[in-house]
Amino acid sequence: MKHVIRSISILSLIALLPSCANSQDQNINNADLGAEQEANLVGGPCEGCEAIFEYGDKRLLPIDTLPDFHERGTQLKVTGTIYEKDGKTPAEGVILYLYHTNSEGIYAKKGNETGWAKRHGYIRGWVKTDSHGQYTFYTLKPGSYPERSFAAHIHPTILEPNGKYYWLGAYHFAGDPFLTEKEISPKSPRGGSSGLMSLHKEGNLWVGKRDFILGENIPDYE
Repeated sequence: MKHVIRSISILSLIALLPSCANSQDQNINNADLGAEQEANLVGGPCEGCEAIFEYGDKRLLPIDTLPDFHERGTQLKVTGTIYEKDGKTPAEGVILYLYHTNSEGIYAKKGNETGWAKRHGYIRGWVKTDSHGQYTFYTLKPGSYPERSFAAHIHPTILEPNGKYYWLGAYHFAGDPFLTEKEISPKSPRGGSSGLMSLHKEGNLWVGKRDFILGENIPDYE
């Protein structure tokens, strides 16, 4: 009788193993879903803003070099400070996602892209502000779209430590012949800055600066 009971117990344990595994998988899925729910898109619709979460297991730093930097072109260094809502306190741990075209105005791809890189191309990167709210990235100056209807630009998306994320107006370059009044003097610019950078030369680099204020002119931010 003891052997029978022992056999039944073992069979019952074996039968429970798949159930436990499924339960564990379900918990992982729920945890992932929970993480996604914590993220909060504000400031209106934004196609592709979720690309800011695609850094995977990469360790984000205040300084990043985009993949095109050592190719042929005009080398850029872009730096700045991100401030809290008061416009004075440096904002630490803010993630900035950046992507842009190559010098020919194409969102260049290498053929192995996944996620939003299929649209944004491989020239993209992420920086995370330090305790002084500062960030820096190195890249090549992008070109205007082939039809030459838009000024050259760099797209930024921002993710705050509290989970809020939203799009910001593009970085533009002073003197670009395709700039419009909207880009030169935008009304209520998102993040508190127009994005129009005047570049200056430092060695072999052209350097631009742009600061942001979290939530500034972002609809439904609160």
